[in-house]
Amino acid sequence: MKHFLIKYRFKDGSEAAWREQIGRFIAAVEADATLNGRISYRCMKADNGSGEYYHLAATADDEAGKALQSRDFFKAYTEETKRVSGGTVEVLPLAIVAETSARP
Repeated sequence: MKHFLIKYRFKDGSEAAWREQIGRFIAAVEADATLNGRISYRCMKADNGSGEYYHLAATADDEAGKALQSRDFFKAYTEETKRVSGGTVEVLPLAIVAETSARP
């Protein structure tokens, strides 16, 4: 499994509309027969008024990641993320060092 942290500061547009866009993206992933169950995606916002967003993504395998990247809805979402962040999106591949067995 590969994990990624996507982080940026929201700078442009309506945050309500952006959150709807995030929801549509997640719904599209879940509706895709090839991706459902193979991609995990979570979006969080810093609760300090900074406008910082953090997305945690995980792919079951390289093929799932490639399939996601080939989807038009992924390409559109990526471009919109760049736009709302003013081009400040940072994607960091993560390696798990240690973890608990519980995954709430």
